[in-house]
Amino acid sequence: MRLRAIRSIFWTLAVGAGFALGLSGCAELAYYRQAAVGQWALFQARRPVAAVLADPTISADLRQRLETARALRVFASAELALPDNGSYQGYADLGRPWVVRNIFAAPELSLEPRRWCFPVAGCLSYRGYFDAGAAQGLAEELRAGGDDVYVADISAYSTLGWFDDPLLNTFIGWPVGRLAELMFHELAHQRVYVTDDTAFNEAFATAVGRLGAERWLARRGTPREREEYAADVRRREQFLRLTADTREHLAAVYASSGDEAAKRADKQRILTRLRERYQALKQTWGGYAGYDHWFEQDLNNAKLAGVSTYHRQVPAFLVLYEREGRDFAAFYRAAEAIGQLPPSEREAQLRALSAPSRFAGKPVPLFSSD
Repeated sequence: MRLRAIRSIFWTLAVGAGFALGLSGCAELAYYRQAAVGQWALFQARRPVAAVLADPTISADLRQRLETARALRVFASAELALPDNGSYQGYADLGRPWVVRNIFAAPELSLEPRRWCFPVAGCLSYRGYFDAGAAQGLAEELRAGGDDVYVADISAYSTLGWFDDPLLNTFIGWPVGRLAELMFHELAHQRVYVTDDTAFNEAFATAVGRLGAERWLARRGTPREREEYAADVRRREQFLRLTADTREHLAAVYASSGDEAAKRADKQRILTRLRERYQALKQTWGGYAGYDHWFEQDLNNAKLAGVSTYHRQVPAFLVLYEREGRDFAAFYRAAEAIGQLPPSEREAQLRALSAPSRFAGKPVPLFSSD
């Protein structure tokens, strides 16, 4: 572990806990304590990838996946101009299928997500926990207060360069296109990050992840891997159009002059219709059921707001990438410049970029090796 990482843990404990105590006492102190303990445990479980590969007892499948991840890590810096540091040079098996649980919340009759503010990351539209019990406790508290709540199992996250983020068992087994996308997404947070703007940060990183995965597959992928990833992208775009349409209908209901009882009834009707439309869409996917779990529980404002946070501004960044000649370094500089604008100007710039997007309503051309 780097000295900077060690300092960061103590900084989080000392400054974060002291800040929290000044605001709201023991509950916030407990939150920062579980965050620091969870982060420490994660790094205690980490081993250098080279050491894991030298272990003759690991499975052939894990060996192959770690070799692929190591090649992706080199590609990220050499071809995508992403940070060249210790992130993803280690591997940790956490013994569970998630690394943190994120809590998303929104009022019963609003799509505006709740926000939580932190000393380093700024204000976010979710609150993350290593401690599953603590996450559930907050979820129950928010539900008791009348909020819609979504508890999401998260496979990876970025510490924004404070730590050397490791590869994890939670995602190492993913198909190569998705693995590449995730690694490039998280590294992108280390390249450009705007405090207090979750939508900007997640859309930028999502765009980098997808563009980087496409370039990797164009140069290094097999025909089957390219076909698999293209099918995944098409399904994702259809899912996003479906949920965006639902959000528009809900927003219109919430903004109407009807009484709350009528709005609640309309809300349930719209969500029921969403499930029905998903079942019809799934019939065109040849039996693929990867989104079933998403629709099974917590289908509410919080979940729909979370999808919007990650994807609403992605088309703007795809257009920006094209405008910058498909040059990643130039693309990052342009994104950084937009990120430095005041929030209202930043939002206006992104709207202007996405409004004439030639990508709207159809997939971005895949697998360009430029």
